[in-house]
Amino acid sequence: MTPDSDSINKRRQRTDRRSRFLVTGFGGLVLLTLVILVSHLISQAIPLTYTPSLKQVAHTTVPNNESIISTGDIFNGQPLLAEKANCRLGLLAFSEGKLKNTQDYTKPCGHTLSAMSVMGENFIIDISPTGQVRVIPVRTYNADKLLDKKVVQSTPSNTIAFALPKQVWQGQKHWQIQLSNRWVVTQITLDSGVFVRWVNRKAPTTFIDKHFSGEEQVTLMPGSESMLLHKNNDIYLHRLYDKANASAPFISNVSHEGSDALVFPLAKQRSFFLHNLNTHALTRWVLSKGSEGLHFQKTYSIVLSDDEVTLDIAEHASMNLISVLTSNNTLLLINRITGEIISSRHSDTAISSIDWHGDVLIGRSNSSVTAWQGKHLSGITTWSSLFEPQHYEGYDAEATVWQTTSASDYQEAKFSLTPLLIGSFKASLLALVIAIPIAIGAAIYTAYFAKARLRHLLKPAIEMLEAIPSVLIGFIAAIWLSPKAEQFLFSVAFFIIFVPIALIIVSLFQRQVAQYLPKRIRHGSELVFALGGTLLLAFISVEFAPQFIFSIMGVDGFALLASGSDSPIGKTTIVVAIALGIAISPSIYSLAEDAINGVPEDLKNASFALGATRLQTLMHVVLHVSLPGIIAAIMLGFGRAFGETMIVLMVTGNTPISSWGLIEGLRALTANLAIELPEADVSSAHYQILFFTACILFAFTFVVNTIAEVMRQRLGRRKEHG
Repeated sequence: MTPDSDSINKRRQRTDRRSRFLVTGFGGLVLLTLVILVSHLISQAIPLTYTPSLKQVAHTTVPNNESIISTGDIFNGQPLLAEKANCRLGLLAFSEGKLKNTQDYTKPCGHTLSAMSVMGENFIIDISPTGQVRVIPVRTYNADKLLDKKVVQSTPSNTIAFALPKQVWQGQKHWQIQLSNRWVVTQITLDSGVFVRWVNRKAPTTFIDKHFSGEEQVTLMPGSESMLLHKNNDIYLHRLYDKANASAPFISNVSHEGSDALVFPLAKQRSFFLHNLNTHALTRWVLSKGSEGLHFQKTYSIVLSDDEVTLDIAEHASMNLISVLTSNNTLLLINRITGEIISSRHSDTAISSIDWHGDVLIGRSNSSVTAWQGKHLSGITTWSSLFEPQHYEGYDAEATVWQTTSASDYQEAKFSLTPLLIGSFKASLLALVIAIPIAIGAAIYTAYFAKARLRHLLKPAIEMLEAIPSVLIGFIAAIWLSPKAEQFLFSVAFFIIFVPIALIIVSLFQRQVAQYLPKRIRHGSELVFALGGTLLLAFISVEFAPQFIFSIMGVDGFALLASGSDSPIGKTTIVVAIALGIAISPSIYSLAEDAINGVPEDLKNASFALGATRLQTLMHVVLHVSLPGIIAAIMLGFGRAFGETMIVLMVTGNTPISSWGLIEGLRALTANLAIELPEADVSSAHYQILFFTACILFAFTFVVNTIAEVMRQRLGRRKEHG
């Protein structure tokens, strides 16, 4: 070997090594990127599997002559309210691990002073000896300048002021006030019974009075405009606008040895928990809508031990989490939707009530405050809450619902993934129903019946359709197809049903007519005849078929179709499936055509030699051999349809409905991610559940595509050895 050739070989080897390293490096980067993406998906969803817990972060006391009557978000500038001597309320700030007095609210000793906390906001209640009531909101303070700003202004603009009857107030034995967004309700217990005044917050001169005689106890539920009347061993529901007391109890036998049942309304009073002292069960009741109007309905029970009594219940503002404080100082963390006890913790200090402020649970007694930091609170989400039907507020029965967008706190978040899974499967499967006949039929024609020259023209033309962006298909479907869906839906159904019959009829005449055509165009004329027959059937389907069918049936099919669906006809599953089926047809066609065309010629010729016709050879040889490749093509098309985003986002109404009906709307997993992920709070339960749905989507499409690719490769190896 000459020195020049040796030098050339060395340079070629160096170039080969560099190229190999470069290709390997980029391939490794692709795999690394995939691993990073999958790891990120899992890392964002994995907190859902953690068990929620509480860690004590603070404990402090107040002086002996003070008594805490209301807590607040002490770590974010909200004061605690304590009752002091000399007719004063003290507002205490938490700073440097201690409670410091910031301001006193002082009135003459004839006034009645108290405080309350409603949905995380503190109020001072000031009632004069003559029954003049002022409900004053307490604003937060600047933690760095505790004494520079007053927490309670002398005349705040949002103070609620109204009057109670003087005689009623002066004869009171016990009283309480409850607030909602619309009402402020005062309950006064007298010797003769209970007096309740409902005052409209926006118009305090407008009020409704209620009188209940006897020894009744009343639980106020201003958020649902109702009251619970406790009488003997039963509880009656009384709505605000009822003229008389309810005639029959809706909860019976709830008292024990003359004690009243314990009722704990949640923040918006659309749900409440009832501790039955007979059965030691804590039951949840939600506001439901039935044939007779709104009523409370029992959903689940939590059985406590015999020596355990519920002292207080606090709900988290943004998660489906409630905390239950029991008489043995146990704190239970419970999923408010399903009633599952996720974890529990024993409090080392005695407390009488609890409140959630953000992710901090604050418990208080008369003289001390204890705070626990919640950890992994999104772990309150359970498998049941994600996939099983649940009874939500306002629903008359159990349902699977996805509804997360809420304008306010203390709402039930509905995180059922079932409607999203149904929507994805429904759209994908129906898209296959439309795409398979089109794609497989075209693949059989070009790979088996068409001449090579015609195949080389048709195959690239059809495969080019795969390059059309899905957003463009979705745009056309949303702008053109959806508005015309109601008019053409019957036409499309008629066309799909009768197109096989029309093509059979065309095939009967095509061969006789083709004999009279020139040889140059004779072969391939079947395509022209098929297209002509298809276009003629489409014209008949649009212009004549609906009117003919409706006249025979004697109904207006368009009106009947619209009345049978809660969704606009243009936003139904059928319309989505048409657009999605068109989008995935080129992918299925390309792979199926390669599989059919790849069947060895020797097998076909052997079939012909045995006397089989072209159709028999197609059915019993070609399709049998290429079946794995065809199935792989269909599976890849299904995977693409399941993972499609823009078409299902633009064409559907994005209504998460748990229905398999074809004339109902839907919301797919992919569309849900595109809609809600930009609006979800990072690290919230909503955010993590969205990433969990992304993991489901990735896992499903990965498995489907992997199986399809394995089948395709096995088919290739079979061809090589065949």
